[in-house]
Formats: sequence, structure tokens, C-alpha cells
Amino acid sequence: MLIDTDLVRRLLAEQFPQWADLPVASVPLPGMDNATFRLGDDMSVRLPRYERWIGQVEREQRWLPWLAPQLPLTVSTPLGLGRPGQGYPFPWSVYRWLDGEAATTEGLADPVRTATELAGFIGALQKIDATGGPAPDLSNAFRGERVGTECASLAADSLVRAKIAKLDGIVDTDTVTAVWDAALAAPAWDRPPVWLHGDLATGNLLSVDGQLSAVIDFGTLAVGDPACDLIPTWMFLPASARDAFREAVDQNDATWARARGLALAGSLPVPDDPFFAIPARVTAALRHLEAVLEDFRAYGGW
Repeated sequence: MLIDTDLVRRLLAEQFPQWADLPVASVPLPGMDNATFRLGDDMSVRLPRYERWIGQVEREQRWLPWLAPQLPLTVSTPLGLGRPGQGYPFPWSVYRWLDGEAATTEGLADPVRTATELAGFIGALQKIDATGGPAPDLSNAFRGERVGTECASLAADSLVRAKIAKLDGIVDTDTVTAVWDAALAAPAWDRPPVWLHGDLATGNLLSVDGQLSAVIDFGTLAVGDPACDLIPTWMFLPASARDAFREAVDQNDATWARARGLALAGSLPVPDDPFFAIPARVTAALRHLEAVLEDFRAYGGW
């Protein structure tokens, strides 16, 4: 589906005429699940690319205005809810634009400070009343579901094991399998479901002058097992800050074992996976995978 600036302008003219004369521009990193455009100086427009993700629009519109005042970092703020039109079949959103750039491991001014601030954000999110919050489902990629559950998730047991088999001879598949087995053996989350962001990846964390400033893209927001929100340990934070994050986030060994499994599931650069057609993604995935394996060797399994 072609989603371009012309479509966005036509949708705005039809549904939000007060913003129709503002400039519309593509952003440098528009995202895989949603197309994002800058609207004027202080707004953005986000449109799902596929039907699977339209539930993300409803979740962010429903929950972000309520969650935002209770969180220690700035988060996305919905300003308008668009409806299908002009040949575009899905609901879409207008948001407040947040200044900053994608936070990167190498660009952090103080990694330990970032680790503790991110842990504080996760802790604050988990303390918010989760009554009525969205359960794991197809539109949030089953974030918060038990590790290994056979569903349309990167962490389905059959999918992960098939990927591991394809990497035989490329990575240490014996240790990779041990990490995965430990994640499945770890006891499930046995407390009430808690809020989780679901995708605290580099592209969803903003920084200003190397300091963490905001968290965006709550499309995978859910209530459930918070293990997936520990993934930044290996996929974002440098080794020098991981102990500080582990201490500040204060989770038990079982949750860490499940988190390692989830991080591993997203870091298996299978040669025939279209996502890894870009060499830089393979390099990053192998780096993240090695960080997970090092953690397993240091802390053990379950």
C-alpha cells in the first residue's frame, strides 16, 4: 500500500482542515509497521501499513492520555483520531511531535544514568493500575504472553527452534538452545498482569544531548508478563550499564530467564528472513545475541 505525503494531505483536508495547510514531510526512519510523517513544526501523523496493526491506534488513543501523567518520561500524546478515507482503509492518528533523536548505545552521555532512568520508567509503568488494560493479542504481537506460546509471535517455540536449526554452524547453537530452554523452564509470571510498553527498542527511545528524554510508539502496549521490557538490557544498554539496570529494575531470576529468551528470539539472524536482508541488521543481531549468551554464561539458566 502506497502511503505518501499526498495521501496524508488529502486525509487532513478531508478530516482535519484546521491542519491541512501545514507542511507534511516524511521522517528519516518511518518504521516498519506504521508510516510516520511530520506535520508542521509540532505534530506528526502515523498510519498503520497493515490491518494487523490497527488495534495499535485504538490502544494509544484510549490509554496514552491516562498513562502519560503517571510516567517519569515524556510519551507520545494523541491529538486527533483519523478514520478511513481517500482510499486508505484504516484508522490513523495525529500526535504531538517530540523533539529529540533516536537514542543509540554509542550516543549515551551517561549510560548508567540512562539505565537507572529507563528502569524507573519501567517500574512506574508497572505500578499503574492495569485493570481493563489490553491483553496480549495479534495486534500487539502478543507482547506479555508466556514465552514459547504457539501464537503469531516471534517467541513461539516452534518458530524459535526452527530458526536456531538454520543457524547451526553460524552461531553457538548449543548455548542458544540452552538459553531458550531455560526461558521455557522458568516459572511463568505469577503476579497480577502489569503494564508493559512491549518494544523498548532503540528507535522508540528518544534522547537530547545524549540524555534519555522520551519514550514513543506504544503500539504494542499490553498488560501481562513484563519480561519483554527487560530486553533493552542486551539490545540497547552497553555492558557497563547492565548491572545498574538489573539492580534498578529489581526483577527475580525467573523473569530474567524469560527476558533472555525473548531477547534471543528477536536476535536470530536467519539467512532467509527478509528482515535481515540489510547487512547492518545482521551485525546488530549478532551483537545482541552475543550479549544474551554472555549474560547466560555469567548468571546461569533456570
